[in-house]
Amino acid sequence: MWSSALASHWRREELRTNLWFVPAVEVIAAIGLFALTTALDRTAYRGELTVPSWVISGTADAARQILTAIAAAVITVVGVVFSIILVTLTLASTQFGPRMLRNFIRDRGTQLTLGTFVATFVYSVLVLVSIGPGSHGDFVPHIGVTITLGLMVADLAVLIYFIHHTAVSIQLPQVIASIAADLTEAIEVQGGTREPASDRDRGPSAVELLTRAETEGSVLLAPASGYLQFIKHQNLVKLAARADAVISLEHRPGHFLVRGHRFATVWPPEAAPLVRQALGRAHIVGPHRTLTQDVSFGVDQLSEIAVRALSPAVNDPFTAMTCIDWLGENLCKITTQWHPARVHRDSHGYIRVIAAEPAFDRLVQRAFEKIRQVSLGMPAVMIRSLEALARIMAETTNDGQRRVVLEQAAMIDRACERSVPEAADRADVQRRYEAVLTVEARLTAGRN
Repeated sequence: MWSSALASHWRREELRTNLWFVPAVEVIAAIGLFALTTALDRTAYRGELTVPSWVISGTADAARQILTAIAAAVITVVGVVFSIILVTLTLASTQFGPRMLRNFIRDRGTQLTLGTFVATFVYSVLVLVSIGPGSHGDFVPHIGVTITLGLMVADLAVLIYFIHHTAVSIQLPQVIASIAADLTEAIEVQGGTREPASDRDRGPSAVELLTRAETEGSVLLAPASGYLQFIKHQNLVKLAARADAVISLEHRPGHFLVRGHRFATVWPPEAAPLVRQALGRAHIVGPHRTLTQDVSFGVDQLSEIAVRALSPAVNDPFTAMTCIDWLGENLCKITTQWHPARVHRDSHGYIRVIAAEPAFDRLVQRAFEKIRQVSLGMPAVMIRSLEALARIMAETTNDGQRRVVLEQAAMIDRACERSVPEAADRADVQRRYEAVLTVEARLTAGRN
């Protein structure tokens, strides 16, 4: 079930991260609306239907003038919307970094606005073309003209919404919060993928199978270069079950693959030809990273904004502290909810695929190390980082997690001693470091 949920999530993300899908759906809806209103207008033209009093009446020439003016105005506004989008993307690329552009492209407000105007233009043109001679004089689609005017009013409301939405969406706190929300969703989708132990589990352990694959297995090479975006684990499990083999994946989504370089191993080696043929269909490689199976990408995005904010050219520690707040919040969720599946079994309980997944310690390091390295001499940023680590420490459940958090806190404390000249500032940082130690001591005492 979890594998199909991940596949569905990946497909939704692929459709969402483009500017053509939603407009295409709205254009198809406009064509369907045109077919419906034209059928009603034809029925009224034959005298089989009495149109309501609020439907606009008039001659064919008047209808053509109205529709021509609406179509021209709408396509002009479409150009304005495109200009606003390009300005927004340029600003986002400059201020937030080029990797943030995908977050603006996948924005539903932008897609709906663009689609609404394009659909209105298509509908008005179709209604305009439908005006022509008939058996009882000129055919004038009165219902179609009325609907076009209604769509124009709706477009004005959408335009006002789009201007407001764009003004809000380019604000840095909103950008950071939206990235954090996407990261939270990815944690929830991926975090519970580990299958519980079952009495039906059979065969050798994962450690033993990894040893066999490393010493006796056949190496599989990456069929294409690019970022590994998605792995269809269930497809690999079915394939390995048919071949009675075990596949050990050495790369996880987010890693960059080089064509012809080592990607996975298969044991026994006799199954390698069959697996090699299907390997390209079981994973997706692209030019960029995605969040679908790569939680560390969301952590990297927030860290990147923080690092750019702390650069000498920007010097915006408040933005960095906002990123640290959201990193701490999501790492608290990872601490308690992050249970990715590293072992995938077939229906009989045998291990068929051993996957590579990011460990908790690497996620914590990715979140805080780069920020610590560029925040030397900035006690405010150090204090906020230690406060976030204290919150994460409070959620830890084992000694390994606590050790990782303590290591990061200790490095921040040492960086403060080296780079902060003011004794009072160093004392403030030291108090936050001691708060982390206090939380760790309380948890350790409670366990004992």
